[in-house]
Amino acid sequence: MIYLDYHATTPVDSEVLAAMLPYFSQRFGNASSRSHRFGWEAEAGVDKARAQVADLIGAATSEVLFTSGATEANNLALLGVLSAAGPGAHAITQVTEHKAVLDTLAVWEKRGGSVTRVGVDRFGRVDPAQVEAAITDRTAIISIMFVNNEIGTIQPIAEIGRIARRHGVYFHTDVAQAAGKLPIDVEEHSIDLLSISAHKLYGPKGVGALYMRRRGPRVVLEPQVFGGGQEGGMRSGTLAVPLIVGLGQAAEIAGAVMTEESARIRQQRDRLWGALQEGLGDAISLNGPPVDGDRIPANLSVTFRGLGSEADTLLTALVQHVAVSPGSACNSAHADASHVLKAIGVRAEDTRATLRFGLGRPTTDAEITEAAAQTVRLARSLLSAAR
Repeated sequence: MIYLDYHATTPVDSEVLAAMLPYFSQRFGNASSRSHRFGWEAEAGVDKARAQVADLIGAATSEVLFTSGATEANNLALLGVLSAAGPGAHAITQVTEHKAVLDTLAVWEKRGGSVTRVGVDRFGRVDPAQVEAAITDRTAIISIMFVNNEIGTIQPIAEIGRIARRHGVYFHTDVAQAAGKLPIDVEEHSIDLLSISAHKLYGPKGVGALYMRRRGPRVVLEPQVFGGGQEGGMRSGTLAVPLIVGLGQAAEIAGAVMTEESARIRQQRDRLWGALQEGLGDAISLNGPPVDGDRIPANLSVTFRGLGSEADTLLTALVQHVAVSPGSACNSAHADASHVLKAIGVRAEDTRATLRFGLGRPTTDAEITEAAAQTVRLARSLLSAAR
């Protein structure tokens, strides 16, 4: 079985696992227990991880808060800021945003707030001018993901960040698909809040972080979880020290190998796309930006046209050999067509015939060759049957 679903999750890097293991046994203390060595060791592990995550995104150590993942970080950033802004506060996002943001903002609407969802072009790219035009005197936050999790579109984050800063509006971005794969600098990109998840960059599941700016302008938000006052009172609860240590180690490794790794993965992705084109020609189309455009190196979203009722059969047959996704792993449990594909103009009948290939650190050239061959073989057979 060849795994090409690294957008959904990644395996824990062996160095990350090695860093975590002592905190399950020898260094098992509670990081809040500051009266003895066990607590001090745990706290030291958390402090190191906080610095490692901060280094990856160009932040100050004091600006990193640990959460259970990017979804919780998104909830805290959005509902925290909007609640602090008061009833009727306004938020701006995009129609292709991750459901962790869209659903959170839908909750805010039910509470009496307002939300503007800006459209995208055929490549899934949001127009900064439309974002700026949507700002009102009640706008408290703009949330635009750095990289789309389905079609790999890289958004003009720095430009949107500057617009938000100019209007005195907080800017939040979910970097779950970008962290460790693209350079991120919260100062250069004018980011005020940022969500990150460990399991997308070869760390453990169940842990993430929220960057919350404390330097001009200082972000003001209301906590959403209450209890022991951990993380400066912003996110109460006993810290998951082993997982946090894993996130920190994963962030450090990702920063060190990012340039070389991205170049290699880009070459593999381009080889895969070339082989699919050679084998299937006009029967396939690329979703999102061109492979040499504003697209994350690891992503390939492909629609197989003309499959009709055989669309589901393609995925069922292919996943016996190659693990891929019909879209976002977060949406695959639902029968509805991808909101991302619909937003960029993919026909309803073609959304079910779309596969997302996600390459990663362990991907080999041999796997790319085999995955392309299996995909072409199965697609050709099903396309012949559909005709």
